[in-house]
This record gives sequence, structure tokens and C-alpha cells, in this order.
Amino acid sequence: MEEQHFFVTLDRVASESGLTVAYTPKDLKEIKIYATEVYRPGIFLAGYYQYFDNMRIQILGLTEMSYLNELEADTRRAHLEKLFSFQPPAVVLTRGLEPLPEMLEFARRYGVALLLSNEMTSPLMGTMITTLNMELAPRITRHGVLVEVYGEGILITGDSGVGKSETAIELVKRGHRLIADDAVELRRVSSKQIMGSSPENIRHFIELRGIGIINVARLFGIGAVRSSVQVEIVIELEPWDRTKNYDRTGLESQTTDILGVQVPNMVIPVMPGRNLAVIIETAAMNNRSKEMGYNAARELLKQLGLQNDVL
Repeated sequence: MEEQHFFVTLDRVASESGLTVAYTPKDLKEIKIYATEVYRPGIFLAGYYQYFDNMRIQILGLTEMSYLNELEADTRRAHLEKLFSFQPPAVVLTRGLEPLPEMLEFARRYGVALLLSNEMTSPLMGTMITTLNMELAPRITRHGVLVEVYGEGILITGDSGVGKSETAIELVKRGHRLIADDAVELRRVSSKQIMGSSPENIRHFIELRGIGIINVARLFGIGAVRSSVQVEIVIELEPWDRTKNYDRTGLESQTTDILGVQVPNMVIPVMPGRNLAVIIETAAMNNRSKEMGYNAARELLKQLGLQNDVL
């Protein structure tokens, strides 16, 4: 499979980070960022030009600017021209610092965006890295429904017609929130975290057979929806199979692989009379309990004196 190269526009990064423009060779929406990391080029400005990644946004804070101001004019010009000649996507000045005349000169000469921020350097870098990690994260789209129940992001999967959307509406009526219906975008934002969201063109909409398309935000209020959530459980709905042995204790934790991250997984059989919304609420609370270190099945075995039989 061909590797996908995602990008985010500089306009998006500037908007999220509160950056203003000192100079740009073209509209920020036309400048694409492919790297998830940013760089403070202190050692570069000292004359060490090896291993420089010109795909990264370059950030200059008080330390870098103070150093530049102490250099001889010719040396400062040489280092700054070298920096801009590599044509990084943008150079950002923090702390409300004003750009040096040479910076504006070389930004125009080499077509590099020069942006300004009033933020301290470290908080600004944190904000930018968070935005870049989210926007550039590896991603896939899965068929299913994503809801937030008691703060837990739950991805509900299963065959078409098994009742995923109907269960989601029941959960919304019980005070929980819908993130996505039908198509769920999943992004690996770290080695242990999967974030789920909805494609913008179908966000807040849900399909109910026999009724049609409804807008959950309009019908139930804006508090009934959310744009994204961390996926912490995958629940697969399937028609009840009496020949199948379903998990009745919860001692063995099952997981499913999403983009290399192992996410807790459980299979819930569907049959008339089972209230799936209540079952999913219970699953969410039980998962939170396990995350806090309590496992009801192990507690029961301990009280029965059988824990050594399974450990």
C-alpha cells in the first residue's frame, strides 16, 4: 500500500497558535506543513549546519534573538541568510519580539513566511506540536458509531442493521454525546492514544432506518455532540449466537489493533429484551473502574478464595 503523506496548512497552525504575519510570500492557506515537530535553530545560528530539517517550522525565542544581537553584523547576516536559504515553511518569533531588518530582507528574498507571537516560547511550542500531531497523525476510517459515555470514548461496530445508530440515539437521550455516525475517522496521535472524530461533511448527522437523517445537535442541543474523543473501548455488536461462548467474567482482557495501538475490545450479543444503552453505560463505568485499578471479577474470586486458580 502506498504511504500517505498528510499535511496541514500554515493558516491552520497560525490560527490555532494565535500567530500574526510579519511577511508571507503567499496566502498562508497555500503553505503546507508536513513535519509534526518544530525546531529552535540555536546551534544552526552558531554555525553548525549539519542535520538541519528544513521541513520543520523554525522558532526563535529570547535566547536566539539575544545571541543574534550580540554577533557582529556580517556574522549575523551570514547565519540568518543561511537559515532562510534552506526555505523552511515558516520562521516564528515569540514573546512579542520584533524581527531584525535582515530577517525581513531574507524572508522576502527566499520566500519564507515570517510570523510573530506574543506567547512565551515553550507554551507556544507545546500548542503548535499538539496541533501538528493531531492534524498530521496517521489515520484510517472505520464503519461504526463513536459516542462519549461517562467520559469514555466508545467505538461501536457491527454489521449493518445490528442497531448501532439506534443505540447511539438512546445514549444521547440518556445524556451522553455523539461524535460520529457511519464513518469514524481514527487518528494515532501518540503511541498509546487513538483519537476519533467525524468527517466534517456528515458531522452531527445520524441515520435512523424508518425515520431518515436527523441532526443530533439541532434536535437534542449542542451539548449532545462533541467534535472528537479518545477511543478507549471498542464494542462489537453481533446477533446472539447460542452456540458461542461469550465472556461472562471479564477476567481476560481482549484488545483490538487500531493503527498499532491496542484498544480494549468486547463483543456484546444483541437479542430482544437486552437494553444495549444500559449495557454500554455499564461497560464504560467498568472500564473506568479497571483504569483506576479495580477489577470486580478478581475481587469476587479473591472473596471466594479462587484467585490462585486463575493467576
